[in-house]
Amino acid sequence: MEVAKVLHMNEGIGEASYAKNSLLQQKVILMTKSIRDEAIAALYRSLSPETICIADLGCSSGPNTFLVISGLIKTIYEECKSNGQKQSPEFHVFLNDLPGNDFNTIFRSLPAFYEDLRKQMGDGFDPNCFVTGVAGSFYTRLFPSQSLHFVHSSYSLHWISQVPDGIEDNKGNIYVSRTSPTTVVKAYYEQYKRDFVTFLKYRSKELVKGGRMILTMLGRNNEGLYSKGCYYIVEPLAMALKELVEMGLIEEEKVNSFNIPIYHPSPAEVKYIVEKEGSFTIDVLETSELHIDVSDETCNNTGRSGVQSDSHLCKDRKKATPQDCINSDNMANSLRPVAEPLLVSHFGTELNMDQVFNKCREIFVNCIAKEKTTVTNVIISMTKRN
Repeated sequence: MEVAKVLHMNEGIGEASYAKNSLLQQKVILMTKSIRDEAIAALYRSLSPETICIADLGCSSGPNTFLVISGLIKTIYEECKSNGQKQSPEFHVFLNDLPGNDFNTIFRSLPAFYEDLRKQMGDGFDPNCFVTGVAGSFYTRLFPSQSLHFVHSSYSLHWISQVPDGIEDNKGNIYVSRTSPTTVVKAYYEQYKRDFVTFLKYRSKELVKGGRMILTMLGRNNEGLYSKGCYYIVEPLAMALKELVEMGLIEEEKVNSFNIPIYHPSPAEVKYIVEKEGSFTIDVLETSELHIDVSDETCNNTGRSGVQSDSHLCKDRKKATPQDCINSDNMANSLRPVAEPLLVSHFGTELNMDQVFNKCREIFVNCIAKEKTTVTNVIISMTKRN
């Protein structure tokens, strides 16, 4: 599987699109708002650039694409107002994703983005925001040296650059699961470590001295070897594919050779790699938990999440509340836009995708969602060293 060529979210704004089924990712973005606000405000106070260059890596498409950017601009605007400045800086925003990303939908939504900015700010606000699309893998160089002030990435860096070599023993699994051999777990971790070091080296070249970077990944707690969040999201697909094998609709050998290029790190692993690579100082490292509930009444789409601290590595914030959740129906819907392009690439168009994801929904709602379900995220905020 050539990940850079195959990996992308379902495009457009249809029922199976990422734009229509990315509430999970939106919740996570909202949960990290205070960390972003603190970092961008500190950056502006220390560097005061006339033009702030911001890169959002793994931007995808749909309503979440501009959610982070509009929040960062608003924070700087408020910072300028509080200091009595009449003019806020200009913003040059780089939206990055792999070449297969639906950049056309992003560009078509730009007029609405600018209009929303003006409505939010009021007082004749001129956003002076210039948006550029950048197609390419963030495991390569993307920008000129010392050209960026702020880098953000949410729910992208758990994707690794390739399915690791030497995982033939992972039969019956399509990711690092509870039943994966230790050799498979190690292979995935080693691939993640190589990729993350590469990512850090390239971003350190592209960021100015004192530049900031915030990364959010689907991860796991330090004490866990496997990601519960990944189990809740991906296991229904693994179970659905096994059922299709039993029904004689796909070959078992084909399923055994299908593995998803994702790894979900712990805070300790992230800390170790960042410190060993050496280009960044860690300002914040913490975990947050998003709760999945079978009851729609328990969940709402507006509550800002609290954050659960993770041992001595993490800075304390308020504990998660009952509002910090997503219902099981939304969770089931979130799988198809992410997994469908990978399935089409591996199995071909003869695999009935409606059948696959209807089975996934049944399995999730009837089996997986009956368990106490939480998704753990790892958030790290860093500053570029000298």
